[in-house]
Amino acid sequence: MSGAEIPQVLFVCVHNAGRSQMAAAFLQHLGAGRVRVRSAGSAPADTVNPAVVRAMAEVGVDIAANVPKVLTTDAVRASDVVITMGCGDACPFFPGKRYLDWSLPDPAGQGVEAVRPIRDRVRVLVEELLEELAPPGR
Repeated sequence: MSGAEIPQVLFVCVHNAGRSQMAAAFLQHLGAGRVRVRSAGSAPADTVNPAVVRAMAEVGVDIAANVPKVLTTDAVRASDVVITMGCGDACPFFPGKRYLDWSLPDPAGQGVEAVRPIRDRVRVLVEELLEELAPPGR
């Protein structure tokens, strides 16, 4: 990745209905065009978790219209950084890509009260990643 290129990040979890949706939304929101963002799931759900949508709305990030997407090798190939969140061996590996694994609780089946601390942890991790990949003023 040269200095002139916009870093591309892919967030992957099993259902693409919770953690990866929150991470992608935060990076899109906070990155303000400094990073290209994708999210996908190895076995995507039909809809984004409603408790996740509510928890994100509480902090001013609207993901109500988001739809879970299936993980493709093209999405991995196009990304500079691939961040997995519990997708295990379902994530394809390409040499030369940077892989990170964020160990976060799965919000599936949880109420908004249980999702809030996960959301807050995701935001901290995204802020740290953004500072590293595309600091302000870059």
